[in-house]
Amino acid sequence: MSNKKPNRKGLFIRLGKYVLGQWPLFVPAVILTLLSNQLSLMGPRFSGAAIDAIESTGGVNFDLVFENVLKMILCYTASALLSYLLAVIMINLSQRIIYRMRRQVFEKLNTLPVNFFDQNATGDIISHISYDIDTINSTLSHDLVQVMTSLYTVIGSLIFMWQISRPMILIFALTVPVSILFTRYRSKKVRPMFRARSKKYGELNGFAEEMLSGARSIEAYGREEVISDRFNAHNKEAMDAYYNAEYKATLLFPTINLINNFSLSMVAVFGGILYMYSQNGVFAAGSLFFMSLSGVAQYVQYSRKFAGPINEFSNILHEFQSAFSAAERVFRILDEEPEPLDRDGAADYSEPNGDVELSDITFGYTKDRTILKNVHVEAKKGQTVAIVGPTGAGKTTIINLLMRFYDPQSGVIRMDGKESLDLKRADLRKAFTMVLQDTWLFHGTVYDNIVYGKENATKEEVYAAAKAAKIDGYINSLPNGYNTVLSDDGVNISKGQRQLITIARAFLSDAPMLILDEATSNVDSRTEIKIQAAMTELMKDRTCFVIAHRLSTIQNADTILVVKDGTIIEQGNHEELLKLGGFYATLYNSQFK
Repeated sequence: MSNKKPNRKGLFIRLGKYVLGQWPLFVPAVILTLLSNQLSLMGPRFSGAAIDAIESTGGVNFDLVFENVLKMILCYTASALLSYLLAVIMINLSQRIIYRMRRQVFEKLNTLPVNFFDQNATGDIISHISYDIDTINSTLSHDLVQVMTSLYTVIGSLIFMWQISRPMILIFALTVPVSILFTRYRSKKVRPMFRARSKKYGELNGFAEEMLSGARSIEAYGREEVISDRFNAHNKEAMDAYYNAEYKATLLFPTINLINNFSLSMVAVFGGILYMYSQNGVFAAGSLFFMSLSGVAQYVQYSRKFAGPINEFSNILHEFQSAFSAAERVFRILDEEPEPLDRDGAADYSEPNGDVELSDITFGYTKDRTILKNVHVEAKKGQTVAIVGPTGAGKTTIINLLMRFYDPQSGVIRMDGKESLDLKRADLRKAFTMVLQDTWLFHGTVYDNIVYGKENATKEEVYAAAKAAKIDGYINSLPNGYNTVLSDDGVNISKGQRQLITIARAFLSDAPMLILDEATSNVDSRTEIKIQAAMTELMKDRTCFVIAHRLSTIQNADTILVVKDGTIIEQGNHEELLKLGGFYATLYNSQFK
């Protein structure tokens, strides 16, 4: 995954586009914010009017006091109701944004090349879709409301304070810049910590997913304690990263709160001094420094409203930092380069014949390590080419190149005489059907998993494919037959049965070329013998590429390629290679003698 970090301004703009994209909800949210805060700001006005009614020289005007108190209560009540409606709208808004973001991330993942998934842990990728987007959701649904509210409250309070007493504004002219500078300084310090926190959580999820998928092997080798210790190490790293980020961010709130409390104290002190001099006649009514008792009361309330949002923002700043770090990871996926487009003028490959040629192929997954060196493979329509060799020799790499999961650094792959790069990649892949060693089944019925190989297949075709794969009898023995629901990856059936279902899926496909990558590795010897006839039927009239360690499965292949250290060291049919007495003969004799 790219390590390029989007700048903070770019992140803000991109998140803003998501919010503005939901303008039918965002506009009412803004209106409700304005109304709610305007009503809240009117409260101190009526409070001041009530104090003026009490302070009047002609005695207390109780009617006027109660009238203003009632107006104040109505303002605060209406503001609370509007705030509730705002919260409901913002939750709906955030869910729509997150739905769109998750959809875009998943759709983007479907366009990425295979090497992206080879280089990134599955758990870490899942963490982007779940944890990171949930973190963004928390900020959009809760913190964004506070920011919108705080912004209006700060501006509105400042305007009212300016109207009451301009000299008192000088207090905030001193304290607010200090708060801003300190907040900026701490933000730069904690930002890398939140980025590290998101990274560590991704690594933790990646490790957990990897270990849970191999739970049987862990128990079989008695490695539970070792794996637990490794998980604890990852868990501690994630915990430490979380603690460091939260601890450093938490230091901001007490400091800003101290500065704001100092400003409130100064407001009370200087407001009292101005009121005292105003009462003594030093400052005449209407002068710049005149201050009434109601003015002091209002100014204190507005100063609290002014300082309160600043305190809240400093308190939720770490959540914004966390959301921005999560957004970096999400946008990093969205910015990944998709699988390269087909060449200009790439031709359709709608009627493949099945002639395949790899000419002088050299390839390596990284520039510093070459896997295949000057490999030449040729298969005519209907022929079976078997590829054997030790682990890591490059057998599966040949398949990856045929399917154009990767493209070679040099050499040419031809399909029916046409260079594969000149054909549409989607058409080329549809020309193959694959049965892999690692079976893949999804949550759904047995029928759904088989018909995945040909979505428009009839029931009769599905049943015939299951019978050909020797799995029909087992399926009918299940409680719900073909409608039996398989759990994720088919863990509620045996590994051999999962393999047979994928073979049935291959039977259903009408692709002219077939790839079998250790297709019988997960079945017992008796089952293997049973399905050999079915496999022969499956391979009829198809160009087949078979990767096998069990050499008994490829004795009838037209050509056997022996691959070692990235080169083809022997080539011929079974009898020819045995007579040669080379590497293949050694492999065969080690298995059967």
